Amino acid sequence: RNLGSWHSPTIMSCGIGQGEIQLTTLQMANLAACISNRGFWITPHLAKKFEDGTEIPAQFRKRHDVSIDAHYFDIVKEGMAECVNRGTARIARLSDIQVHGKTGTSQNPHGEDHSVFFAFAEKDGKEIAIAVYVENAGWGSSYAAPIAGLMIEKYLNGAITPDRLPIQQRMIDANLFLKNPAHNKPIAEKPTAPAPPPVVPDSKDVPSDTPDATTLVSEPATKPPKRK
Repeated sequence: RNLGSWHSPTIMSCGIGQGEIQLTTLQMANLAACISNRGFWITPHLAKKFEDGTEIPAQFRKRHDVSIDAHYFDIVKEGMAECVNRGTARIARLSDIQVHGKTGTSQNPHGEDHSVFFAFAEKDGKEIAIAVYVENAGWGSSYAAPIAGLMIEKYLNGAITPDRLPIQQRMIDANLFLKNPAHNKPIAEKPTAPAPPPVVPDSKDVPSDTPDATTLVSEPATKPPKRK
């Protein structure tokens, strides 16, 4: 009640991805890592180590624990696994790796919806957390999920299996610019001649802000029109 008067319908809306939650793609990837870790996360950073032996700054190595009991993450991980195994993210399923993920479709009033997917996976002690956001690409399963699945497979296995190469080729050949209304507007033709100069009105046609001597009723002065 003290933090915005949230109620049960608000929480339910957030649960299906329609509520008052805003995340960057990097934050989504870090959320995937937090779920995989059953409740803790590390501040994202780019470098794993430095050649001169300098340590990564402490703030990027500090473990941050959330205030949710670890056992609650187990059911979330199971649901994300089922989303990939037999749900909307089946296109990201791999034969030898259990991918945990969730598709999303970000509604867009200005054109095609945006395709969203975030996931995590592990194999032989090697782990990956990933988030993919593709503008004007429609359903999460259309582009974001297959892209993430391919990147997970490439990262953990080193190669794409032959049966998934058609998916890779479809992603390579995709052209989503045509789905963005900003790229579909006709190109305005350049004028063949310079525009004529603005017409300057004659001075006698410009109303004066000095009251006319014959005016009996006081009226507000009229400002001259703005010149274009």
